Amino acid sequence: MFLSSFLQFSGAVLAVCASATPPVLSPRIRHDSHKEIPHGWSLHHSADPSATVPLKFALTQSNLHNLDEYLLDIADPDSPNYGKHWTPAQVAETFRPSENSVGTVHSWLVNDGGIAPHRIRLSPDGGALHLDATVAEAEQLLSAEYFVYRHGDDGRERLGCHHGYHLPEHVSKHVDLVWPTVHFGGPSAGNLSRRANMGKDGSSRIHRPKGAPKGIAEASAMEPGPTNCDKGVTLDCLRGLYDFNYTLVSAKKNTVAVVEFGSNVFLPSDLDLFFKKFDTPQVGHRPTLVSIAGGHLNASETDSENLGESTMDFQLVMGLLGSQQDVLLYQVGKNNSDQFTTDELLVALDGSYCSAKGVDAEHLADCGNKPRANVVSISYSTNYDVVDPDVTPALERQCAEFGKLALTGITFVVSSGDTGVSFGNQKLCNANGTAVTGNKAGSFVPQFPASCPYVTTVGATQVAPGKSVNDREIATTAFPSGGGFSNTFPRPSFQNRVVNRYLKNTELPYAADIFNRTGRGYPDVAANGFPTVVAVDGNFTTSGGTSASAPIFASLIAAVNDARLAKGKGPVGWINPAIYSHVFRSAFHDVTVGSNPGCATDGFPAARGWDPVTGLGTPNFPLLLARFMALP
Repeated sequence: MFLSSFLQFSGAVLAVCASATPPVLSPRIRHDSHKEIPHGWSLHHSADPSATVPLKFALTQSNLHNLDEYLLDIADPDSPNYGKHWTPAQVAETFRPSENSVGTVHSWLVNDGGIAPHRIRLSPDGGALHLDATVAEAEQLLSAEYFVYRHGDDGRERLGCHHGYHLPEHVSKHVDLVWPTVHFGGPSAGNLSRRANMGKDGSSRIHRPKGAPKGIAEASAMEPGPTNCDKGVTLDCLRGLYDFNYTLVSAKKNTVAVVEFGSNVFLPSDLDLFFKKFDTPQVGHRPTLVSIAGGHLNASETDSENLGESTMDFQLVMGLLGSQQDVLLYQVGKNNSDQFTTDELLVALDGSYCSAKGVDAEHLADCGNKPRANVVSISYSTNYDVVDPDVTPALERQCAEFGKLALTGITFVVSSGDTGVSFGNQKLCNANGTAVTGNKAGSFVPQFPASCPYVTTVGATQVAPGKSVNDREIATTAFPSGGGFSNTFPRPSFQNRVVNRYLKNTELPYAADIFNRTGRGYPDVAANGFPTVVAVDGNFTTSGGTSASAPIFASLIAAVNDARLAKGKGPVGWINPAIYSHVFRSAFHDVTVGSNPGCATDGFPAARGWDPVTGLGTPNFPLLLARFMALP
C-alpha cells in the first residue's frame, strides 16, 4: 500500500520537477573522496567522454538517528511495547528516503543539470534515482574527472573518480552516495589476516575464528552422560552445564538459521557419524539449504579446513534442539577473500538494504528474497573495528542493518573471536595506524560484527582441568576468547551500569589510546568453547572456539522462542537490553577466572559481574527461560 502510494507521489514529483522551475543555486561541496586509489587497483586511462555511466544516486535514509529509540521501545523489558516487533513493511516505510529527498535531487538533475525527466528513474523501493549518463555529463554534474581503473589480480576494469566528486550543498544532504565514483566494490584488496598493513578500501576481512587447538577425541571423552567434560565436551556435557533439558513443543512455528560463508561446508556422512554416536534418531536429518549469492554444498569436499567449522555448527545446533526442529543453512556463496561479504547476507534478508549507501555498488545477487529466521547464528568475523574513514562507514551501515532486522524480531548471535584483544588469525594489533602481526605491542583491535550493539556476542569458556559440570567454568586457556571495546560504536545506555563498574573496580595498566573506554563492550555472554567433540571427515576430534560458543547459545535462545511461541507470544528478538536489566540478574553463571591476552599484554581479566572476556557469564537455562516467559 505504502509503496504504491509512494510511487504515485514520486510520479507527481517527477512531473512537477519537469516543469520550468528555476534552478536552485547553492555552492558545490565535496561529497566523497579517497585519499588514494584503493589497494590493488591502478589508474589505467582517462574515461571516454561518450561512454555510458549508469549513475545511481543513493538517497539518504529517513529516521536512522531514531533506530536506538525504536529498538528500545520493543526490546526494553520495562517498555509497555516490549515484544511488539515491526513488520518488514513498517521497517521499509520508516527508513525509506523522504519525498523531499526524491524531489530535491530530481529537480537538481532536471533544472540545473539539464537532464530530460524521462531519463531519470526511481528504484522500486524508493531508495535511489538512476540515470544513464555519458561520462561527459557525469563529469559536469559531479564536478569530477572519470578514469578507468584496472585490478592487478584479475585485470578487471572499473569506472570511477577516486579524486572525489561534488554536489550542490542543498542536494548533498539528501544523497548518501553516487555510484560509480570512489567506491570501487568488486574484487577484494585482500584478507587483512593475510597481510600486515591496515587496508584503506573498506573491504571485508572475513575469517572464521580458528584459535582452538584440534586433536583426536579420546574414548573417555565420549562416554554417555556429562562425564570427563574437561577432556571432551559432548551434548550431554552442555546439557549438564546449563541445565538444558528442554523438549521442543512448537518446532513447526519456530525458525533458526546458521550462516556459513564461501567454501565452508559440511559432509552429510559426518552428521550421520556424530548422531549415530550421540543422538540416533537424527541419523539422516539434514539442515535446509538457503542458497545466498550462489552458495552451495560440496559433497566431495576433502579439505579439512573447509569441513570442520560448518560441521561443528550443525552438530551442536541440531544436536541440542533435536530432530523436530528444522535448521536453516544460510550458505553465502562469496569466497572468504571477497569484499563486503556481510552485505550479501543482509540484503538477502532485507531488500530495502540493496539501495543503502555503498551496498548499491556491489551488484548483489539476492534482494530480500530469502526466508528470515527468528535466531541467526554467525561464527565469523568480517572486518576489524578501527577508526578509518574508509572502513567506519561500512561498519556503521552494516550494524544499522542488523538493528533494522532486529526490529522485526530476529536475534543475531555472533562469536567474539579466538585471539583475545587482537584481530584475526594473524593476531593483528594497531601500532600507530599500522597493523602488526603476531600479537606485537599496539592498541587493541576489536572485531565486527561482534562489536555491533545490535547483535548478541558470545565469548568462550571451558571446564577447568579436573573439574566437572557442577563446577563454575573458567575463561578458555587453550586460546584467548575475544573481547574488548568498540572503536566505532558508543556504549549503549543499558551497558553503562555493568561496564562502568568493571572499569572502576578493575586495575587496567593501559594508556588511554590502547582501548576505547567509552565504546560498546563485548562479549555480552559466554558458553563453552573447548574442547568440543566433533565428527569431521570420518573421525571424532576435539575442536571448539567461540565459533562453538555462538551456536550453543543460539540454540538456547531458539528453545526460549519455542516456549514463547507455544504460549502465543512472539520471539524474543534483540535480547541485549533485557539480559543487562535487573530482571535477568540471576540468569547467568558468573565467570571470574581467566583473561584474554593479546597485543603483548595480558588483555582484560575476568571479574565479578560483566567483563570483556565472558560478558555476563554462561546461561542458567531454567532461569533464562523463566525470565523471558514472564515478559509479554
